[in-house]
Amino acid sequence: MIGRLTGELIEKQPPQLVLDVNGVGYEVEASMNTFYRLPELGAKLTLFTHFVVREDAQLLYGFYDREERALFRTLIKANGVGPKLAITILSGISTSEFVRCVNDGDTASLVKLPGVGKKTAERLIVEMKDKIKALGLESAGEFQLSAADGPDMSGFEPVNDVRAEAESALVALGYKPVQASKAIAQADKALGAGASCEELIRAALRAMVG
Repeated sequence: MIGRLTGELIEKQPPQLVLDVNGVGYEVEASMNTFYRLPELGAKLTLFTHFVVREDAQLLYGFYDREERALFRTLIKANGVGPKLAITILSGISTSEFVRCVNDGDTASLVKLPGVGKKTAERLIVEMKDKIKALGLESAGEFQLSAADGPDMSGFEPVNDVRAEAESALVALGYKPVQASKAIAQADKALGAGASCEELIRAALRAMVG
């Protein structure tokens, strides 16, 4: 099991990044909450990881902190939730907000996430309540991104169409193409010219899930 990686961040295109560890490039899939906290390209980065082996693929998921990884590992044990849906959930909602939804029985917020229907939301609340207590996540801190310390985009790879890149990231997270296109268009209009890919994604996710 690969539990942690420390290396140089050499690529980052949501929802995937590449970490160079002693000359070996590890492709890692991460939630958007982790992406918001990534440093510039070339910087040293430590990620807490979870390795998944399937018949057709070997996948590595990375998390900025242990709390998010712990929640991911608990989510994938829930009935009907695999790694892809878990990453989607963690991209659209913070650890502390998810804990609040479970504790408050707030299915309305959970069903806004792609792939989470009413029955899945209800099942998550039932299955996760005791597990969250066991993990000690009731008081998990929430990462907040303020205007003053927005995402560091200095190392983000240039693309010809930032909107298209942001839409692709949302589709990869499970949103329907039409839904992703509409959300990114609205975010682009709200943020104005010069908005980065990550900023568009964050604004779109807030609008759809918030």
